[in-house]
Order: sequence, then structure tokens, then C-alpha cells
Amino acid sequence: MSQAGDKRDYPITPVPFTAVKVDDGFWTPRLEMNRTVTLPYDFRRCEETGRIDNFAKAGGLKSGPFEGRYYNDSDVYKVVEGAAYCLTLKPDAKLDRYLDELIAKFAAAQEPDGYLYTIRTIDPQNVQWQAGPARWSNLRYSHELYCLGHLYEAAVAHHQATGKRNLLDIALKSAELVAREFGPDRRIDPPGHQEIEIGLVKLYRLTGDERYLQLAKFFLDVRGRNHDRRPSYEEYAQDHLPVTQQDHPVGHAVRAVYMYCGMADVAALTGTPEYIRAIDRIWDNMVGKRLYITGGIGARHEGEAFGADYELPNQSAYCETCAAIANAMWNLRMFLLHGDGKYVDVLERTLYNGFLAGVALSGDLFFYVNPLASDGTHRRQPWFDCACCPTNVVRFMPSIPGYVYAQRDGDVYVNLFIGGQTRLTVSDQPVELTQQTRYPWDGAIRITVRPGRPLDFTLRVRIPGWTRGQPLSTDLYTYLDARTESISLKVNGSAAQLELERGYAVIRRAWHPGDTVELGLPMPVRRVLAHPRVQDCAGRVALERGPIVYCAEAVDNDGRVGDIVLPDSSALIPEWRADLLGGVTVLRARACRSTSPQTAVEFMAIPYYAWCHRDPGEMLVWLPRQADGQR
Repeated sequence: MSQAGDKRDYPITPVPFTAVKVDDGFWTPRLEMNRTVTLPYDFRRCEETGRIDNFAKAGGLKSGPFEGRYYNDSDVYKVVEGAAYCLTLKPDAKLDRYLDELIAKFAAAQEPDGYLYTIRTIDPQNVQWQAGPARWSNLRYSHELYCLGHLYEAAVAHHQATGKRNLLDIALKSAELVAREFGPDRRIDPPGHQEIEIGLVKLYRLTGDERYLQLAKFFLDVRGRNHDRRPSYEEYAQDHLPVTQQDHPVGHAVRAVYMYCGMADVAALTGTPEYIRAIDRIWDNMVGKRLYITGGIGARHEGEAFGADYELPNQSAYCETCAAIANAMWNLRMFLLHGDGKYVDVLERTLYNGFLAGVALSGDLFFYVNPLASDGTHRRQPWFDCACCPTNVVRFMPSIPGYVYAQRDGDVYVNLFIGGQTRLTVSDQPVELTQQTRYPWDGAIRITVRPGRPLDFTLRVRIPGWTRGQPLSTDLYTYLDARTESISLKVNGSAAQLELERGYAVIRRAWHPGDTVELGLPMPVRRVLAHPRVQDCAGRVALERGPIVYCAEAVDNDGRVGDIVLPDSSALIPEWRADLLGGVTVLRARACRSTSPQTAVEFMAIPYYAWCHRDPGEMLVWLPRQADGQR
């Protein structure tokens, strides 16, 4: 994002991940696992499955047919983007050389006029329904523009990480072609799968070339229009109405939320209030009626799609890992537009639950689908024929430090509680912030402020909704016991009054080097109820502690959880287990079985993100509150 004070942009500017050094008991091992395990693993699988060879074949460096799915180019671009982020965080000469070799294959595969889509270049006569008989002739399905969006994102990341232009020049040559081919007086087909809009905005930010921004806006504006001149992609691809007339999320969840991200970016950069009004309406509907307690989105396997209002099944939930990533990306943008902590609440819920479940603790097994109940047959996989999720994980994970802090003029926002350090500039003066915390297991957060000299500014520290008795800003979920405990706030060791604005504790003062803020967020165990219209959760509770959603696994509960009952009267006791699942706080209680409601049994729940690492077995997030027939 461009810095405040430049051209029109988001009112709030995130502190980039490159300016945030994470030193955190929870996140540091995960970031390092992503860099040392997931990244090389993803590259190896791209090699083994022919994804990388496709570029060599298209460039005449090898012979043979195209391998895999027609959109496989995008997987390689996403891993390159993740690699660029990792290079920014830690230099790696071997990885740098590998990327240069890979980029040379991209360059060879690119046709002279800039066209880059290996399935067509390898076999120009290919008339599969996916690719179509000619360039751009089947955009509803072909993913030509989708792949390019990921190319553009990777190119910008690589240039920023290395200063090199080898990948950026490929991307710009491609974008020149797209700009010549598409526009109001040229081709008017939008992409079937949104993504190029995000990539074009990143090219605009890097180059300042207005054509890329206007092309991103064009692709948004033609959606839902001109169906007399082109086929409609219908609700599945959000092509049923102009984007400014849409008011609830429909269709393929990843496509939809990538589109909302693009709308937010373009609105911020062009001043298009109609876009903001539309995504505000859509967000309200999603968070009020179509969001899982884990932050997951997409209820239906058919079409990988959103369901109807309150259609949130558990065992058949889709909740694609890519959709969770898109949801986090969108909620960051909504916060940057509006400055309200309710968006970061959804982001955090998604981050610790819906996203994190998608990658195993080992870094090399993945979920594509993230259900909220399992009969024991749902297991993480080493790879997928459609590998969008593993390759999305590897690029999103190293970007997480960029979600922690943000700025607006003289205001500094602390959005996420992740240990580490950042350096930023406030009123032309350097300021260093350091966080120390055991979050998400402990609600004690210590922030040390070190301005270069005494400096007046406002620190805004998010007070999560779950601390204030609200799982979300809507009534989709509520706590069975909504009583709240006191939040502790101290400045330099002295109690300070908690002044809340839009979900943030506001601390206005002249800061001196070494000043401290200590925040104590109580973390009682919460029983969560779903809205009465969510049929699959009727008579059931989910469990939360802090930002963590819990589930019950058979391995911890005598081999089965399908008949477990957790009465409202049963006390839930948190217990730290350093020896379990990389270190987790578990919840213990006395429960019963529906077949024997008078007999108490020991019950244990673990964080949802950590399920499916041990013996296969049943899993439940939403637990019955009483046995059938009980009063």
C-alpha cells in the first residue's frame, strides 16, 4: 500500500510485513516451518506434477504434452510469491538462484506479444472446453486472466524482495497485451475467476501506470452487464448483477471474496463510493448470516459456494482453505477503509481457526475442505490435483506480520497480538513498538513504545469483541453467558481508564522512550450459541477461549464423540499442555453420553486448528447440550 499523503488511497495504511520482525512463541515456529518445509515442499510437488515442466515445454526447452489442470500455471506463481516474501524476511542465495532459473522458464514460455498461458502455447489447436478454441474465447472457464493475476502478484513481490526486473518485465509485457485486448471499445469479457483485479492494482501501485488501475476497474464494471453481447457466468461467478447492485455473497466463495478485495482496492484508489456501499452490504450479510464460527466461508460442496442465509451445515461444510485466506485479505481491506475493529475481529477469527486448520503442524499436509464435524474419514492430504490451497498457504503465511499494525496520520493501530518488533514513522519521527505476549493462550500483552524523542500521538489497541461479550458484531453467534470480566489497562505501570472507540482502546499522550502499555484481556471459556435459524446447530454449543475455537476429537474422548453431550452446568477448565500438539491449552469438563445421560465421563476439547494430527476418529465443533428426551 502506498504511504499516507501520496495519492488517493486507503485512509489507513498497514505497516508492511517487511517492517515487522516476529518474535513470538506461537507464530515464529509457523513462519519458520512455512519457509523451511512448506515452501520447498510446494516447489518439489510442482516439479513432480509437471507444473514447472509445462513452462519449459511451452518455451521449447522440453518436449511433451501439457500436464495437469488448465490453471496449473497459477500454482507455480503463488509459490514464487511466497518464496519472494520469504526472501524478504531472510536472504537465501540458493532460493534466489532457483527463482532466477524458474523465471527463465517463464520467459521462454511467454509468446512474443506477451501472451502467457502454457496449455494453449504447448498445443495451440487445443479445443478443450477449459481453454477454448482461441485466446480469451472461453474466459468463463479458462482461467487465463486468473493465472495472470497471480503472475502479477508474484512479479511485484519478487521485484520488491530482490530489486530484479526479470519477473516484473514478464508481467508488464503480459499486462500490456491485456490492456490492448480488453476495454470498453475492445473485448468486454470479465474473467471467470476473479484475481487479475488484485494483481493489476499491485502493478499500478508499483509502476504508477494508471492504465492498470483503470483496467482493474473495467473488469469489475463489466461484470453483470452486456449479457446481450456475451454469455452470462451467472451467480456462480458473481456475474448475475453489476457489482454495485450486489448485496449478499453468492456463488463460488473464493471468486466472490477476491472480487470484494478488488472492489475495496479500486474504491480506495479511485474514490468509487458505490463499490464501498456494495461491499458494506455484502459484508453485513456474510457476517450476519453466512459465516462459520471458525471464520470459514462457503457452505456448499457444489460450486464451492456460499449457501443461503443461515445455511451453515457442519459435517458437509466446505470452508475451503483458500476461502479463509481470501476472507482474511478482505477483512484487512475493510478495516483499512473504515477503521473499525469489527473487521479485525473476523480476520483474527479466520486466522486462528479457519485458515490455520488448513495446514498441518508438520507443514506438509493440508486440508482443502475444513468441515466442523467428521465421522473420522476426513484426513489431511499431501497434495491435491487442484493444488490451490497448499500454494495459497505458502504465500499467505509469511504475509501475516503485515496484518499486525497500521497507521492513520498520528494514529497507530495495534490489530493483532503477536510478539515482536516494528519500526514506523509518525509525524516524520521514528517510533519503535515491541510486543511481548503468550497470546493466544494468555491475554497479557505488553507493548513498549520507543519514539526517537518525546512525541504526541494516539495508540489504538484493539479490544477484541470476544472480550466484550460479542463473538461477532452481529447476532449470528452469541455467548450463553455474556457476562464480561474487567479488562486491565496500565500505562507505565499505573491503571489507565479504558476509553473505547470502534473496538479500540484509545491512548492519547506524549510518548517517551521506554513507555509501556500493559493490556490484560480476560480469557474465560465461552459457550457459543448459533442463531436459531442455523438448523444444524440447534440445541448445541461451540466452545471458545480467547480467539481459539475448540473441537472434541475421538482420540481424547474414549474413541468417540458422536454421542457426547456437554451439559450447560458442566464447568470447563482450561489446562496448558506443553506436551500436546506443539503446545496447546485444552479444555476439560465432565460430560455424558446420549446413551447414558446419568453417567459422567471425562471430556476434553482441543483447538480446532490442531485436529486430525493423531489417530483417525470422529470430530465435533458443535456439541449437544442435552441428550434426547432430557429436560
